[in-house]
Amino acid sequence: MGMDNEYGAWIAPELNVRGSGCGPLQGLRFGVKDVFAVAGHRTSAGNPDWLRTHEPAGEHAEAVARLLRAGADLRGAAHTDELMYSLGGENDHYGTPRNPHAADRLPGGSSSGSAVAVAAGSCDFALGTDTGGSVRVPAAYCGVFGFRPTHGAVGMGGVIPLAPGFDTAGWLARSPEMLLRVGEVLLPAALSDAAVGGVGKDGDGSGGRGIRRLILPPEAWALADEVARRPLLHALRRIEPRVEETLELEIAPEGLAAWMTLFRELQAAEIWATHGAWIARERPAFGPDIAARFAWAEQIAGADHGRARAQRGDIALQLRQLLGDDGALVIPTVPGAAPLRGGDAAQRERSRSGAMMLTCIAGLAGLPQVTLPVSGPGGLPLGLSVVGGHGQDLRLLAWVQQVWGW
Repeated sequence: MGMDNEYGAWIAPELNVRGSGCGPLQGLRFGVKDVFAVAGHRTSAGNPDWLRTHEPAGEHAEAVARLLRAGADLRGAAHTDELMYSLGGENDHYGTPRNPHAADRLPGGSSSGSAVAVAAGSCDFALGTDTGGSVRVPAAYCGVFGFRPTHGAVGMGGVIPLAPGFDTAGWLARSPEMLLRVGEVLLPAALSDAAVGGVGKDGDGSGGRGIRRLILPPEAWALADEVARRPLLHALRRIEPRVEETLELEIAPEGLAAWMTLFRELQAAEIWATHGAWIARERPAFGPDIAARFAWAEQIAGADHGRARAQRGDIALQLRQLLGDDGALVIPTVPGAAPLRGGDAAQRERSRSGAMMLTCIAGLAGLPQVTLPVSGPGGLPLGLSVVGGHGQDLRLLAWVQQVWGW
C-alpha cells in the first residue's frame, strides 16, 4: 500500500505511530481524520487558524489509543473539511482530495481524506467523524464501506467536537469484514455481548438474534435520482432473501425536509455553543461556504430550541421502538453519485440538502448506520445504507458481513 499521497488524502503522511505489535489488528495500517488527537501532533481541523491557535496533543485520542493497543499501526493524518462543517470534501486552504473512483467528482466530506485514503488502498481502514453524514457521505461517493456508530457508543475523548449531541467517531474500510474487526475493538463489551449469536450459521439471523425485518421508507427512496434508483434496488434484492420480512413504511409523515430542517437547527445551535467563542476571539479565515454556515449558526444560536429538542426526542423514540433489536431501515445513503468538481454553489447546496434529508434519520435518533458501496452506471460509486436499532452496532456489522461479504 503506497503512501505517496497520489490522491491528496493526507495532510500529515509522516505521522507514523507503531502499534503494540500484538492483538487482533496486528499488521493493519490505519489513517485518522485530522481531528483526532495524536500525541505530539497538532490537529488542523482543516483550518490554518485552528492549527495556529492550538497546541500539540499530550496524549492520543481514546479511539486512536485503542487501535494502537490492538496492534494496528497509525500511518498518517488525513484531510478534513474546515471544522467538519461540510459534506463536499472541498477545502479552500488545503485543497480537495481526489476521488480515486470518480476523478471528475468530489470525494465527499468532511472525512474526505479518510475516505480517499481507504479507496486508494493507502491504509486498511481509517477513522473519521460523523455528525451530519461525514463518514457516510464520503464513503458512498468514494465507493467504500462506512460506519457511523450509535451516538455515544465510541468514546470521543481527544476528538475535536462539532455538535456533541450528534458527534460520533466512525470508520471506513474496503470490506464489511474489516468494518467488523475494527468494531470489535472500538465498540464497548456490552455491545459485544448483545451481538453474540446475532447471525445464524447461514447469515439469516436465525434464533431471533439477528436482523429479521427490513423497513423501506418510501419518502427516503423517493429521494434517489433516476440514475441511482435501479442499481440501488438491485443491491437491495441481494439482501432481502436474508430476512424474514420486508415492508414499506412511512417514517416521517411531516416529510424528510422537515426532519432535515430540525436537524440543522439543533446542530447549528450546538456548533455555535462549541466554537462561537473561538471564532469571535480569533476571527479565523473560512472558505465562503463554511463562513456562511457559521454566520447562520450565530444568528440562530440565541433562539429557544426547546420545541425542536422535544421533536427530536419524539423522532428518536419512534424510530428506536420501530426497529427494536431485530429491525433495520434500508435507504439510499445519498440521492445519487457525487457532484462534479468545480460545480457552482447552488449545485453543492442541492447535493448537501439531498444528502442531509437521508443522513438526518440516523442522526436525529442516534442510530448506527452502515453504508455499502454500490456500482452505478459507468462504475460511478453509489451508496446503500442499513440503519440498525439503537445499540445494535455489532449485531448490524456482523449481519452485514454475512450478507454482503464476498
